[in-house]
Amino acid sequence: MPSDWKPMPTVGSGVVEIRLYGRLEHRVLYVAKFQEAIYVLHAFDKKSRSTRKADVDLAGSRLKEVEASRRSRKED
Repeated sequence: MPSDWKPMPTVGSGVVEIRLYGRLEHRVLYVAKFQEAIYVLHAFDKKSRSTRKADVDLAGSRLKEVEASRRSRKED
């Protein structure tokens, strides 16, 4: 696991946020609960203390796309 991270259950089960610090703060939201890959759902600059709803919603939408794609591959 990265040294500075936190779970993001508001995005979805198994989603983790990595915190990157520099001149600006950056965040990467990813899910690593799948055996075949780690999926990066969203990366963004952090400008306030809380995570914007738009960023959470976008990552959640992408997680749903990943899950749907995985289901369709299993059915083939």
